[in-house]
Amino acid sequence: MRYDRNHYSVPVSEVGRTVTVRAYADKIKIISQGKVIASYGRQFGRGKTVFDPWHYLPVLQRKPGALRNGAPFAHWDLPAELTRMREALSRFSDWDRQFVAILCAVPHYGLLAVADACGRALAANTVSKDVVISLLSQEGKHPEDAVVVLPQKLVLNQEPVADCSRYDKLLQEAHHVA
Repeated sequence: MRYDRNHYSVPVSEVGRTVTVRAYADKIKIISQGKVIASYGRQFGRGKTVFDPWHYLPVLQRKPGALRNGAPFAHWDLPAELTRMREALSRFSDWDRQFVAILCAVPHYGLLAVADACGRALAANTVSKDVVISLLSQEGKHPEDAVVVLPQKLVLNQEPVADCSRYDKLLQEAHHVA
């Protein structure tokens, strides 16, 4: 999103959509469909670009190689455990895919829980996305169920009623073979 000759990132889900920008003396808020989707400290001058790397997580899922050279990820301020995990994974050829899989757990479990799981995996000297995901699932915290919003035309006008009498009738009429 561009405002006052500077660029501010928005979540990839909002690309191509119309957003509202609220500019204040010290901050910029970007609003889509009545919801604040991004907030930044306002940049003064020209040609500056401000990234929020979390906005690009869906892109990383499809193209994990962007983690190596992508501008949004160059100065990503992650918790120390995640940074150490990234460095430890770098010895593997598929380090970027593994690290992206760990990052994808953040929206479901939270940044602190993922960082803690990375720390425990590193302490146990088991560096792998599978170990981190396993540690997260063992904590008893389950990823939040996705909320599905149905279009109005798919909403039922009349809820179905459970009626087992028809099934019971079939059982009574059935002849059992011994």
